[in-house]
Amino acid sequence: MTPKELQAYLHAHIPLSAAMQVQVDMVADEHVLLSAPLGPNINHRETVFGGSASALAILSAWSLLHVRLRNSGVAARLVIQSNRMDYLRPVAGAFAARSSLADAGQWPGFLRLLERRGRARAVVVADLLDGDTLAGRFEGEFVALGYDDD
Repeated sequence: MTPKELQAYLHAHIPLSAAMQVQVDMVADEHVLLSAPLGPNINHRETVFGGSASALAILSAWSLLHVRLRNSGVAARLVIQSNRMDYLRPVAGAFAARSSLADAGQWPGFLRLLERRGRARAVVVADLLDGDTLAGRFEGEFVALGYDDD
């Protein structure tokens, strides 16, 4: 999946991403990098609204799993089960979120469990970036549900 394809998918299926003007800057099995401008994500202090920062991190993490599942030829519904967002500093401009698996070694077991039980969990982390500076840290647990799992 190319950055352009993922961006079109996000904007069509998750309207908040279009309202935030999210751009997909990089797509790989190891990382997904999303960015957004300050304008549609500004708060009363003229910095990035915390909800927008969290949403970008969640979108980046969800996108990583979405891309990995598609690249593995697995169709599944992805939902977030829990998350934590730590804000380390305010961001006064464009911002980005770069996601990765919390443990790259969890992927084979995740796929096996999804195939066997129709359900699997994965932990994804994302760094909130202000340019090259770490501005926040996200960690979320996502659940993949097979389509024949009701």
